[in-house]
Amino acid sequence: MSKAPLMPVEDALDQLLGMANEQRLADSELLPLDDARGRVLASDLVATLDLPPWPNSAMDGYALNLADLHRQPLKVSQKVYAGLAPDALLPGTCARIFTGAPLPPGATSVEMQENVEVLEDGRVGFLQPLKAGQNIRAQGQENRVGDILLRAGKRLGPFELAVAAGQGLAQLHVVRRPRVALLSTGDELVEPGQPLRPGSIYNSNRVLLGHWLRELGCEVIDAGILPDRPAQTRLKLEQLQVAADLILTTGGVSAGDADCLGQVLREDGKPLLWKLAIKPGKPLTVGHFGTVPVIGLPGNPTSALVTFGLLARPYLLRIQGVEDVMPLSFAVSAGFDWSKAGSRREYLRVRLEAGSAVLYPNQSSGVLLGATWADGLVEVPENSTHRIGDALRFIPFSELF
Repeated sequence: MSKAPLMPVEDALDQLLGMANEQRLADSELLPLDDARGRVLASDLVATLDLPPWPNSAMDGYALNLADLHRQPLKVSQKVYAGLAPDALLPGTCARIFTGAPLPPGATSVEMQENVEVLEDGRVGFLQPLKAGQNIRAQGQENRVGDILLRAGKRLGPFELAVAAGQGLAQLHVVRRPRVALLSTGDELVEPGQPLRPGSIYNSNRVLLGHWLRELGCEVIDAGILPDRPAQTRLKLEQLQVAADLILTTGGVSAGDADCLGQVLREDGKPLLWKLAIKPGKPLTVGHFGTVPVIGLPGNPTSALVTFGLLARPYLLRIQGVEDVMPLSFAVSAGFDWSKAGSRREYLRVRLEAGSAVLYPNQSSGVLLGATWADGLVEVPENSTHRIGDALRFIPFSELF
């Protein structure tokens, strides 16, 4: 019996995003700006205010009407500070004005204070040629009433929240949090703080993924550790599907006798994909149990990191309405030789040094420490070899997180 071919990474991502498009969250909630960072905007943010709301000075200097320039030196008829409403400019005069202050009606230009001469009697002479609109921020220069400032589906960071604040908004409608049931599988797992039994290991994946999910705006349902028992696995999935938008698991998705999650999903669920042409992370399993999507990550920590970052993360962003879900990447120079062409696409932990990607010495999928040393992942395409200096795609961890 021939083995089924491994699925390419792009095909798996296309299927995951297709599934996400059918399961986008429709509910929203109103949040204060201070609580909205990292959440996804539920509706377009439309400007209700021109910015700036009125013409204002871009410099500390003097506002004048250019028609009066031939009368210089000009008398200073008023001082205009930011936050104060100015009087109309008197003919034949100028106004002392400060950065951000509203332009007096009748003024057509502002000259910076470095280019004027203040005489002993207080009048002002202008030393450089001037033009209309000079050093003036026009009303609506940034935006006009009715402009769409942020589209629905935009993930909100400090810049986006500041734009909302600039419109006077204290709250925003955001997509509700996806409810993700996080389930670890494996008889060998022990939670940190508990005694370590012979043959057991501490559960680091729950901590890694729990924090990562919350950074993505998710509500985490901690489903604990599940032993390698098919009946218990089936019962747990039945319980979790009631409250979760997604069941995210680690471990138990390979083809071994103790890999119960993959077995139950293939027997009682609706598998979508299994086994990718990716290293690490080949056993990734995706499907449905009942009506709830299940993403089964491999148990090895780096395999879980890579498959969550490259596949589960885009899915979770898309169900919240984010369109641009792919991380920023760019070409870097390989600081290593890669002489063995593999049949799977490989993602290697690297650090950037002097513009080149340097490999972490131990690329085992069971070694998580390399992620703390590395700056990100470099992608080695299938069936390819590389020499020092070759260009490879680099994905910064800062983009994935």
